[in-house]
Amino acid sequence: MEQLHPGARWLFRVNGWGMAIFLGFFLGWFIFPLFFAIFALSPSVGGAILAFFLGIIFVIAFVVIFAEIYARLAYNNWQFEFTPESLRLERGIIWKRYSNVPYERIQNVDITRGIIARACGFSSVNIQTAGYSYSTRGMPISEGYIPAVDAQRAEEIRAFVLKKIGNRNKQGL
Repeated sequence: MEQLHPGARWLFRVNGWGMAIFLGFFLGWFIFPLFFAIFALSPSVGGAILAFFLGIIFVIAFVVIFAEIYARLAYNNWQFEFTPESLRLERGIIWKRYSNVPYERIQNVDITRGIIARACGFSSVNIQTAGYSYSTRGMPISEGYIPAVDAQRAEEIRAFVLKKIGNRNKQGL
């Protein structure tokens, strides 16, 4: 099984920051009253200000730590392999997802490079079949989505898969 490009950690970090900020917002509803209860009982205004800033620091620390843990786990648990019959994908932190994309169902291969990808030196490979899958966020993604491989490796994957498709078409299938 192949591992993703090391620059993919930044891609996963950005996703982790988004989730952590969302969680931190809701966590803040419970943390801020706790800090205010502890520090705001003092008769001075300084206690309330201290509580506010400690709450902010706690939420920021939570976001940074959560994003880093998420990035490392997501990177280490995303693998792919090209077998003689199909593309195998393994991914997931809590719930593992195993996918096989047979070469017979593949219709197209796209390579994309976003802003983060260009900065970190990797490409995303979208191996498309007859229909799109939908992610948990409701956006269409290809069934054979590989989020981060080296740019040269992405071109090799594209050539390999298109060769498999070409051989299938020459056989009259």
